Amino acid sequence: MTDVLRRGRASLAFSFLVQGVAFALLVTRIPAIQDRYGVSDALLPAFLAAVPILAGVGSVTTERLVKRVRPSRLLRWSQPVVLLALLGVGAGERMVELGVALAAFGLAVGVLDASMNMLGVSLQRSYGRSIMLSFHAAYSLGGIVGASLAWVGAHWDLALWVSYLPVVAVLLPAVLVGSRWYVDDEAAAPAVEGKAGEGQVVVFKWLLPLCLVMIVAYIGDSTVSNWSAKYLKDVLGSSEQMATVPYNVYMVTTLLGRAIGD
Repeated sequence: MTDVLRRGRASLAFSFLVQGVAFALLVTRIPAIQDRYGVSDALLPAFLAAVPILAGVGSVTTERLVKRVRPSRLLRWSQPVVLLALLGVGAGERMVELGVALAAFGLAVGVLDASMNMLGVSLQRSYGRSIMLSFHAAYSLGGIVGASLAWVGAHWDLALWVSYLPVVAVLLPAVLVGSRWYVDDEAAAPAVEGKAGEGQVVVFKWLLPLCLVMIVAYIGDSTVSNWSAKYLKDVLGSSEQMATVPYNVYMVTTLLGRAIGD
């Protein structure tokens, strides 16, 4: 069983890392995406806001789907959709294609994030100690890799699809292979379903302030991620390659905190 858990932890950590790469490649190249599709400054916030909103829809949907489908299966098939949607953002030509690609990206990210963290929590329960921050550290490491690749693409003035295609070609089969070792917490599902009642309502009331704080923190994190490149390029007049650097630095700081958090 120990080997099973170790493989499950390694494969899930890799999934977090891949998601960090994909998200960084998207948000650090927002100025290039805007230029490619001719999205106006007035319309850009609508596109950017749609991604986290749809991600929320995907997460809520996942909460219902896990009653019938294992989180590992949801993660196995949502992550390739995220990668293919990223490639779609880079390869499209019309604004409607951008909208479809971002919608697919947002929904798939919601399913992916929810199922990924469900598997992380179940593994942490099996380990009997805190390991969740190590997964988030893997995400930060992926963000550093993705932002660095985005810098290379901007430095060499590569087309978006040229920057994205090699990454997707390498990571897509890798996550499919790695998904073979995801570990579900099958024993936990009946226990969760059987604990409905007043006790849970009381516990939720105590957790509500924390949930509100986390919502605000998520909005702040999304704002930093989505607008940093745009702000540096348009307001501060930096080059497109320099606009990818702040996100990289941000991921470095989160990596330092998360690597020692457990």
